[in-house]
Amino acid sequence: MTRRGGPPSRAPASPGALGRAIRYLGGHKRSAAIAYGALVVATLAQLAVPILVQNMIDVVTKAGVASGDHAAAESLIFNAAGLIMLFAVLRGVFSFLQAFFSETTSQGLAFDLRNAIFTKIQRLSFSYYDQNQTGQLMIRATDDVERLRTFIAQGLLMTFQSFLLLIGALTVLAFTNLRLTIVVLPLLPVALGVFMLFGRLTQPLFKVVQQRLSALNTILQENMAGLKVVKAFAREPYEERRFDEAATALMAQQLKVSRIFSFLFPIIFLVAQLGQAAILYFGGRQILAGTLDLGEYQKFSLYLIYVFMPLGQLGFVISLMAQASASAGRIFEVLDAQSEITDQPGAIALPPITGQVEFRDVTFRYLGGDPVLQGVSFVVEPGQTVALLGATGSGKTSIINLLPRFYDVSQGAVLIDGRDVRQVTIDSLRSQIGLVLQETNLFGGTIRDNIAFGRPEATDEEVVAAAKAAAAHDFIEGFPEGYNTRVGERGVTLSGGQKQRVAIARALLLGPRLLILDDSTSSVDLQTEVKIQQALDRLMDGRTSFVIAQRISTVQSADLILVLDKGRVAALGTHAELLESSPIYAEIYSSQLVDDAAPVAAREEARP
Repeated sequence: MTRRGGPPSRAPASPGALGRAIRYLGGHKRSAAIAYGALVVATLAQLAVPILVQNMIDVVTKAGVASGDHAAAESLIFNAAGLIMLFAVLRGVFSFLQAFFSETTSQGLAFDLRNAIFTKIQRLSFSYYDQNQTGQLMIRATDDVERLRTFIAQGLLMTFQSFLLLIGALTVLAFTNLRLTIVVLPLLPVALGVFMLFGRLTQPLFKVVQQRLSALNTILQENMAGLKVVKAFAREPYEERRFDEAATALMAQQLKVSRIFSFLFPIIFLVAQLGQAAILYFGGRQILAGTLDLGEYQKFSLYLIYVFMPLGQLGFVISLMAQASASAGRIFEVLDAQSEITDQPGAIALPPITGQVEFRDVTFRYLGGDPVLQGVSFVVEPGQTVALLGATGSGKTSIINLLPRFYDVSQGAVLIDGRDVRQVTIDSLRSQIGLVLQETNLFGGTIRDNIAFGRPEATDEEVVAAAKAAAAHDFIEGFPEGYNTRVGERGVTLSGGQKQRVAIARALLLGPRLLILDDSTSSVDLQTEVKIQQALDRLMDGRTSFVIAQRISTVQSADLILVLDKGRVAALGTHAELLESSPIYAEIYSSQLVDDAAPVAAREEARP
């Protein structure tokens, strides 16, 4: 869709977006509880090992050596080794449970977020897509959700484990040797301060990474969608340069983040080594003084590893957290976006309509720009066919966009059967309007699926009847698999005219009382146009129909013709009336008369 107005405006990122995303775990309490419970058991088993190691060393250095009973000492060593193995197995089992259920939880959370994003995208108004690129939205539902999921699966659990291990180890150290523990404590605030500093520096950098990744994805998506145009104009070198520039910008930002993290881990290891050196010095002095035995020192050294190992893990966590925080903010920008087109409080379901349409002094502008419609007023009675005629940019498409509330009027009102369209529910309104757009969009699947898109429950007979009415049945039957023929991505296996006729059949299957045809014969040849127009002449009988066309030949028989000029109704009336009263219409008619003589004659000859 064409973008109008100023630069894109996005909903501000929610404060505490990462915490808000974590609260989605509330929908997965069981698996999350098992994961964190298993983590606690595995961590406690890990914390028990140094005590068992101390007991083994004490047996060797004290009981076994002092008593000379080597057999008893070997039995105690064997028992201690067996306990270590038992705790190792216990830790392994619960680590597996923790990993499995944390992955289950994170995948469930990603499932919830992706569905929430997709549901939100379905409900946002067209004005939102005027401001936001498709590639940006795709990245938020894929890569941003995946980064958040990775943090939930790994980073959040690792954070919990690190603090549990750190607190447990410090507690045991304090009870084991308070003097040596006090030597280590001053290093912890230094390490935590480094983490906080790096987290604050890297979070905005990761947000830029995601933005540049989105830009790269947008270029890729646009290129794939327009590959034929690129090749037709030999613009491959330009597109390659454009992609290379975006990829270079992304790589440069990622390297910038990497340079910062290349400083983080050496600093953490330096702090850890300083702690080890301090313990080696002060612990060695206590051993020489006889206040610290070898087993207790070994236990203290192992627990010291449990103090500094979480610090190293937190370095990895900071990276995941910074990425997840930036991604969470981008996800909630979408989820918090406000749709301009919503059901108003007290909106009622629109009853089956007769098809009367009124535009009452309508003014409309996109994104606060200049009006594209000004003071448009007209009334269409049920069953009438209305033709909209005018130059490009005159406001034809804007009028049909207001009927199903793709946009809302800036001033005035659009009424159907005397009801303001803003006072009825959107679903009840759009379900009674058949729409065929100039840009035909088909979905992956079979031809039957595409015709029955608006009515999946339709019978095969109804689908075939709609296809026949749209002059599509014959070419569909010409395919080896008939209605079960798959159309490919965006209908690439069909010609422009074939896609157009499938889209018309899709609209007609709804049996709408209000029909909108946006230049619906623009992509077909003369013979096909005649067939489609004959079918439409019969089908529009009894339905209120709005037809947008550039050709006089498609609007001559309309009950009402609106001639639009720069957003205003320059003239309205029948073909005969406008030839007499409207210079603009007469000029358009004269300029196209020769070109359209053949299709007009063909249709006249085909009339019974």
